[in-house]
Amino acid sequence: MADHTVRWDDWDAVLFDLDGVVTPTAEVHMHAWAAMFTAFLTERSKADGVDHPPYTEQDYFDHVDGKPRYDGVRSFLASRGITLPEGSPEDPPSDATVCGLGNRKNDVFADVLATEGVVAYPGSVALIEDLHARGKAMAIVSSSRNAPAVLAAAGLTDYFPLIVHGGLAAELGLPGKPAPDTFTYAAQHLGATDAKSVVLEDAVSGVAAGHAGAFGLVIGVDRGAGPGALHDAGADLVVTDLEQLLEESR
Repeated sequence: MADHTVRWDDWDAVLFDLDGVVTPTAEVHMHAWAAMFTAFLTERSKADGVDHPPYTEQDYFDHVDGKPRYDGVRSFLASRGITLPEGSPEDPPSDATVCGLGNRKNDVFADVLATEGVVAYPGSVALIEDLHARGKAMAIVSSSRNAPAVLAAAGLTDYFPLIVHGGLAAELGLPGKPAPDTFTYAAQHLGATDAKSVVLEDAVSGVAAGHAGAFGLVIGVDRGAGPGALHDAGADLVVTDLEQLLEESR
């Protein structure tokens, strides 16, 4: 498996997406999106007198995965030809606005996280511990505003001096993935350049962000998007578990 060999000492910073790369919370996000959009489409079909195509798992990968929450709502609605008012981030989940739907989804996610918690992928923890021992600068770069809470629930906060989450990106005016800006901000904050940083992503939009920023190495983690889609988006190599990178780095 020579194609998985990574010389970690050649890199100044390692930038991890969170959901689907470090923690299996991508599945929780998938279920939360499915529950929210399925209920919304049922309501909307009755109101419009039109049978809107049902939400599918492929919709998650095509329109939602890796994007900031409200961008995901907009993208999915556009795929169904549905237009809603934008609203504001303070909208209650009951509002039929872009932000209201995003907040409705977030409530479902928060309920699952609070009741079930989260356990990080063992292979990801092993790689994080190995890189920490090497003294590598690491950051979490996630579109999710929930990233700090998820990382804390997984017990991994101490490994990451920087968490660039959706809320911070909004405060800084940084566009979300597939734009590379959040990754570039993280690299610079860690004292590295894009060219000397590694991006680890499971979402097509995240891999595209790494490729767009001309990062030195973009690693796709296939948790369902498919190796072909990740390679097409710009991944330099694709693995199914971060433990593969740990084994090849020894």
